[in-house]
Amino acid sequence: MNLLPKSSKEFGSVDYWEKFFQQRGKKAFEWYGTYLELCGVLHKYIKPREKVLVIGCGNSELSEQLYDVGYRDIVNIDISEVVIKQMKECNATRRPQMRFLKMDMTQMEFPDASFQVVLDKGTLDAVLTDEEEKTLQQVDRMLAEVGRVLQVGGRYLCISLAQAHILKKAVGHFSREGWMVRVHQVANSQDQVLEAEPQFSLPVFAFIMTKFRPVPGSALQIFELCAQEQGKPVRLESAERLAEAVRERQQYAWLCSQLRRKAKLGSVSLDLCDGDTGEPRYTLHVVDSPTVKPSRDNHFAIFIIPQGRETEWLFGMDEGRKQLAASAGFRRLITVALHRGQQYESMDHIQAELSARVMELAPAGMPAQQQVPFLSVGGDIGVRTVQHQDCSALSGNYVIEDVQGDDKRYFRRLIFLSNRNVVQSEARLLKDVSYKAQKKRKKDRKKQRPADAEDFPAAPGQSIDKSYLCCEHHKAMIAGLALLRNPELLLEIPLALLVVGLGGGSLPLFVHDHFPKSCIDAVEIDPSMLEVATQWFGFSQSDRMKVHIADGLDYIASLAGGGEARPCYDVIMFDVDSKDPTLGMSCPPPAFVEQSFLQNVKSILTPEGVFILNLVCRDLGLKDSVLAGLKAVFPLLYVRRIEGEVNEILFCQLHPEQKLATPELLETAQALEQTLRKPGRGWDDTYVLSDMLKTVKIV
Repeated sequence: MNLLPKSSKEFGSVDYWEKFFQQRGKKAFEWYGTYLELCGVLHKYIKPREKVLVIGCGNSELSEQLYDVGYRDIVNIDISEVVIKQMKECNATRRPQMRFLKMDMTQMEFPDASFQVVLDKGTLDAVLTDEEEKTLQQVDRMLAEVGRVLQVGGRYLCISLAQAHILKKAVGHFSREGWMVRVHQVANSQDQVLEAEPQFSLPVFAFIMTKFRPVPGSALQIFELCAQEQGKPVRLESAERLAEAVRERQQYAWLCSQLRRKAKLGSVSLDLCDGDTGEPRYTLHVVDSPTVKPSRDNHFAIFIIPQGRETEWLFGMDEGRKQLAASAGFRRLITVALHRGQQYESMDHIQAELSARVMELAPAGMPAQQQVPFLSVGGDIGVRTVQHQDCSALSGNYVIEDVQGDDKRYFRRLIFLSNRNVVQSEARLLKDVSYKAQKKRKKDRKKQRPADAEDFPAAPGQSIDKSYLCCEHHKAMIAGLALLRNPELLLEIPLALLVVGLGGGSLPLFVHDHFPKSCIDAVEIDPSMLEVATQWFGFSQSDRMKVHIADGLDYIASLAGGGEARPCYDVIMFDVDSKDPTLGMSCPPPAFVEQSFLQNVKSILTPEGVFILNLVCRDLGLKDSVLAGLKAVFPLLYVRRIEGEVNEILFCQLHPEQKLATPELLETAQALEQTLRKPGRGWDDTYVLSDMLKTVKIV
């Protein structure tokens, strides 16, 4: 029998509830949890000898069960004469001290300050069905009556689903009255709800509104949240932040319910936050592998990503995580990324911390009590050391951190926290720069120095391996030099380059060190990045390397307007990120590919030069538009996709007759490699320019 109303408004109707209880009969109706599920919160906030008023009692067994464990002074009221009669008949003999009264809770007949607790299980939710004026006035009368009949120090304990409009009304009303507001999440197990009852995706909350004595002129408001897994409440700064925290827990509960029902949600990710600070501690991605055949032991696994490796393709991209899940052989894999700024003791500690929470994300059909494996790479949690944190007026908060790679080598990274999963710049540290070695050197220096000497640390940038390019797209951009005429002569003839976008400075520094006749102008809009590159990434200016702090758009426009005196560059490179994540193109900003600006770029490029652009664009329509715009200015356009990344490197030239057949292009790249590999050049053998150009396509 379907006893649910056709619309939510019927919940506030007397006729609806009369009909409901007539059809329901004497069977208890426990929407928001049984006594066993609620008793932890009830016993925490209600003392056995206190006077308790239950409003909108219905035929719930909650009052009866409270009575049976020692709560004797309980008065129950409801607007339904039918249910009051039923409950009186049921309890007259077994619970003689408990009273049931037909009464309207908006016009209660009790004297002021009659009770120490008013208990409301779903009644506010039933009355506050919408935000129409008539409904709000009725709720105001109800809440005013609750406040009137409570003693100072008394508590209004309301069990609710905490929908946004209900939370707003209840919290707003009582906080204005100067009451302390606490929202406590109830540990309500979905598995214990009877099949005949509605199974809510939303979690159940208890509002605990404590009545304080009015203090004239006081504006103090207290808002607290106690999540079910926490032992103590967390103080929040505003009603808005409280509502946001409740909404986050509702979204998590909804997600868990959908995952239990095998709903196809696409890519699912969520943050688990530190209960005390509210800061993200773990980021979880849920990956299902429908191609994996189910077996007894392959339902579910947790994969802990070592610190610093969350940006790698296998862990940081949807396709990579799908490949990881398929190769691991589990129907559902949850990858767990560890956040910088958080302390992690060990893999065992992480496992203990996550076990209860991740089990809520287990797939349907997994056997009870089954052991869930925790997986990782190499069995440890990795190494991440934050060397420096600061804030730039243009780029926002950023960190410099050292991480250990899978080959046990250390790498230094620049991360903008506005896009914390993207490595802005990266450099490899020299082999002898391990933390044990640094400690030993520091200890040795202390032994050798005079007693009054100051302990100056080594410059952070001195440990950088300048011969190594970490970023694959930087390697591809260097490979683009093979498109110049006679690349084998590049080490012997002057080469003028313009690089827009400095970052950590590794790209212009690499060209400077490996092409001794090169002269480089680097343009960077953010002066903080020049400081970062110089202090932390071993960058330095010279007579062949100049950095100009300017907007790249303005700088190139001013060069293009120089007439006969304007400089001409053999190579122009753009590696500029966009600060607006909503555009669908994160590199470069759209203004850098507008027709008028591209004409400026063309005017300062030598006739046989090459314009190289790092493009990161997820919007396919926008990318087609960008390519068409480039073709309109640069008739010869090569595209090189970076495997495992969104990046595409575009090589643009002015004359179609310069087009090289693929074999010829590879030959020129090989000739450049041979020259760079000569003894003393410092060229790393891992750079194979011909390989970088094998997948170049002509647009």
